[in-house]
Amino acid sequence: MNINKIVFLFIFIALIGCKNHNNTQQSSEPQQPPQPVFAYGIRIDTLNVDTLTVGKGETLGGLLGRAGATQKQLTQVSLLKKEQFDTKNLQVGKQCLVLYNRPTRTATLDTASAQPDYFIYVPSIREAYIFDLRDSLVVTHEVKPIRIETNSAQAVIESSLWNAFTSQNLPIELVLRLSDIYAWTIDFFGLQKGDSIRVYYEMQYVDTTAIGVGEVFAANFYNGGHWQEAFLYQAPDSLQKQYPDINGYFDGEGKSLRKAFLKAPLNYRRISSHFSYARKHPIFKTVRPHTGVDYAAPKGTPVVSIGDGTVIFKAYKGGGGNTVKIKHNSTYTTAYLHLNGYAKDIQVGKHVKQGQVIGYVGTTGHATGPHLDFRVWKNGTPIDPLKLQSPPATPVPDPLKQDFLKTISEYRKHL
Repeated sequence: MNINKIVFLFIFIALIGCKNHNNTQQSSEPQQPPQPVFAYGIRIDTLNVDTLTVGKGETLGGLLGRAGATQKQLTQVSLLKKEQFDTKNLQVGKQCLVLYNRPTRTATLDTASAQPDYFIYVPSIREAYIFDLRDSLVVTHEVKPIRIETNSAQAVIESSLWNAFTSQNLPIELVLRLSDIYAWTIDFFGLQKGDSIRVYYEMQYVDTTAIGVGEVFAANFYNGGHWQEAFLYQAPDSLQKQYPDINGYFDGEGKSLRKAFLKAPLNYRRISSHFSYARKHPIFKTVRPHTGVDYAAPKGTPVVSIGDGTVIFKAYKGGGGNTVKIKHNSTYTTAYLHLNGYAKDIQVGKHVKQGQVIGYVGTTGHATGPHLDFRVWKNGTPIDPLKLQSPPATPVPDPLKQDFLKTISEYRKHL
């Protein structure tokens, strides 16, 4: 729940309490006393509520000073130990609740006329730090549990998967998760009207507020005239050490939906430059981003595609020299720069296989020596190629097949 909604709820409850009190005075009929209302372990229907927002560079003492804390309260806060509350946890823009005892508080919540009884810092919907300021300072860290619900959903595509989900108020995060699950088997930019998806997944809640999608257990995507199943499966706990790679999404036959990337696109001697947003350029001596990895290798060393894909660019491109760019799926794209030349038959629109030679190490463009500048994008954002997580491509082995089939049989019931 949004923090402003929480505050509104507090104030609303307080007003209702006052209204009930007035009605009791005006009516001679006996009425039941209102039920007490609690939040963060505090009875809040007897208190006034104010809010504060953490400002840039503001300290805990500064916040409490603005809330009207006494010198005694401020002194106690200054003596807090890091394990009680680390003041570095304060985040600019986060809101805090200040609770005042109603009998000593004016209707306008004038902080000059009363001292706070409680100060509550709320960094997230799950977390709260409750400062009990009434006597000796007591700090409580509350972390609300996450509640899990499993849901089944289906959608038919009229224009896009995004629109199909929003029209049914399905979580958009689920679209992103599905595009990652099916990244190797379905082109999400080429979906057609009439394609459809069925999915069985978890939703995570704090109290009654949805905070995100949990596990996606199973999905079935109708695309291009056929269905493509996807089932989440990992080796049982007792066999995790024996089958560490069996953890991902598989089709109904136990084949991995993903294909592994090669660790590197060539045999190289050394890495001469790493991924950085602030590298001093070896030629121009200026600091600029270098969103790739430079592999030093002899001129003419073959460069291969790290995975199956389609060539979407092949040309001389400024400082990058001779460049080949390959789109592997709807998620990943790679580029190979400073090539001395291109391999035979490498053309835009050409499909290439993993390990296929696409060019040769050179010094074209801005280069101080022969090397390959290798770059990777995930969903259009550059990522460090050395941190690229190559997905497992190992199928479910025969010793696990019975357990796998039992697992997906249960999942299918929800699709």
